[in-house]
Amino acid sequence: MVQFDVFLAHNTEDKPQVRKIAQELKQRNLKPWLDEEQIPPGRPFQDVIQKAIQSVKSAAIFIGPTRLGKWQIMELRSLMAKLVDTDIPVIPVLLPQVQGIPDDLDFLKQLNWVSFANGLDDTKALDNLVWGITQEKPITQVQADNLASEKGIDYTRLRDLLAAKNWKEADQETYLVMIQAVGKKDGEWFEENELLNFPCTDLRTVDRLWIEYSNGHFGLSVQKEIYLSVGGKADGKYYDEAWKNFSDRVGWRVNSSWIDPRDVTYDTSAQKGHLPAGPAPVDFVSLLYLSFQSGSVSFDLGLFSRIETCKL
Repeated sequence: MVQFDVFLAHNTEDKPQVRKIAQELKQRNLKPWLDEEQIPPGRPFQDVIQKAIQSVKSAAIFIGPTRLGKWQIMELRSLMAKLVDTDIPVIPVLLPQVQGIPDDLDFLKQLNWVSFANGLDDTKALDNLVWGITQEKPITQVQADNLASEKGIDYTRLRDLLAAKNWKEADQETYLVMIQAVGKKDGEWFEENELLNFPCTDLRTVDRLWIEYSNGHFGLSVQKEIYLSVGGKADGKYYDEAWKNFSDRVGWRVNSSWIDPRDVTYDTSAQKGHLPAGPAPVDFVSLLYLSFQSGSVSFDLGLFSRIETCKL
């Protein structure tokens, strides 16, 4: 059974750079196989690696500035042969300071490679690596820049925060742009009728940005689908059992107790649908907090109803 999206083959001296790329892949909801995370002490490397090859969808061969020794090249050739036999994509990855595939690795030159020559923060290179792993081209920045608004709201900062994986500030920015979309200012609250009539174009933009930059892990429509899956109805009414089940699923309740808003998890290790957690116009006194403490869930339920109406 396939358990990993990509096998990361690399020289030990390149591990810090490979480790950073592995973290970026995890941020995009991909599951990389990295030796230090998968090989327990006392186990032979080769045995574990042979089994790993049977459980991956693709393999990335990292080439760093340190030249490989004769035996490492022979092992890499053997690994390549096994990967080809399993018919999975093999992606040569050039790390910074490497301008091309060395002559002693010419068997990799027939493959289209990914280059991080401009640094590990090169978004285009990471997009290309994800493309090779998934065989699906990621959404480009041009597509992501469709920041439509019926109310003239500027969603640039929300997009940039989400692109930077700054989930906490993006959560706050979500409140700010949404309160502006109903004609109010920072520090004010939503009325139920404002949520039930929230402009569809703006709701779609906010939701799409969260979904795109979390790879479908976060988003308002993601939360709505989870709510419906546990017996809730998108009609703006409160269903106690469904709301509690929903909150359990997204991690807002743990062991039947509401979490403190300060314990919201602002990264993709959180449960699916955990974010956005709720606007916080004044410190941590957010609507999420109010719903935890008083059962006031009109913000979420009103939005779920509007999301359904807007066909998100």
